[in-house]
Amino acid sequence: MVIYRRIEDVEPVTNTVLTIGSYDGLHRGHQEVINRTVAAAGVLGNQSALITFDPHPKRVLRSSQRFHLLMDIDKKLRLLEDLDVDIALVIPFTHEFSKMTAGEFLEDVVVPCFHPVKIVIGIDHRFGHDREGDGIFLEGYGKRGSFEVEIVDSVKDQEERLSSTHIRNLIRQGNVQKASLELGWVFGFDAVVVKGSGRGHLLNFPTTNFIAKDPAQLVPKRGVYFARGVIDDRCLHGMCNLGYRPTFGENEFSMEIHFLDDLEGDMYGKSFEVQFLERIRDEKKFDSPRELVEQLRKDRRFCLSLVGKYRQEEPCP
Repeated sequence: MVIYRRIEDVEPVTNTVLTIGSYDGLHRGHQEVINRTVAAAGVLGNQSALITFDPHPKRVLRSSQRFHLLMDIDKKLRLLEDLDVDIALVIPFTHEFSKMTAGEFLEDVVVPCFHPVKIVIGIDHRFGHDREGDGIFLEGYGKRGSFEVEIVDSVKDQEERLSSTHIRNLIRQGNVQKASLELGWVFGFDAVVVKGSGRGHLLNFPTTNFIAKDPAQLVPKRGVYFARGVIDDRCLHGMCNLGYRPTFGENEFSMEIHFLDDLEGDMYGKSFEVQFLERIRDEKKFDSPRELVEQLRKDRRFCLSLVGKYRQEEPCP
């Protein structure tokens, strides 16, 4: 996949099949739009192209409100490549860019860069200043600009319409299994290993402390999770704690994972992907470190019982 990170860097192509969107989460509804884009390009013998934005427009336009991402741009691009998109343009989203009208966006960016014969969008997609561009706007412009427009309806899980907002709520509630089902990939994020307090070693449960690579990354509800880390093409399962360590009276949020397999070498400063498979229990304050260790042993046994299931059902990517 060819990736451009600035409009001016794009080498113009002709007769593409194009889709446009923020695509935060690239959930199964998004994947339906992209799959149709790629399939249409294949039928026509043309290239598929996608325009997205970084940072997410809501982070710029609603800067006074906290907005958490389902995925960072690097993970999004990896998944887009897996979906066989040929060309991706990541437009740096700024206040100045947000003032561009829908017509200007088509005339100054879409047409000269990609000369599409077809544009595929989701039914809820809006673009341009004040979100003036929608499916009807595109169809009208397409009749003048000689491109076809396909509007893809929402994908539903039973009666629930898949949306990034709904999936965010599931993750905030700790329902990572349902969130992963609706995403179409196991929820997690790119992380960086940081120094911890070393208390895990004292309890004989050594942990790897980490932070999200992107500060705007959405993190699941506090608690204990069965998780896995993808490290240098290795897949290691473990139990992950998100919270404040109430047994020790700490008040700083931390994320740490105790791997069930032995790690080789020092992980400090390294990057890995953490994936949340199941929520095990709530965070709890214990009366003593001994009681905490007893619970950790139970958690570890339970997590070990799940390893075979996930190795069989969801092989490590």
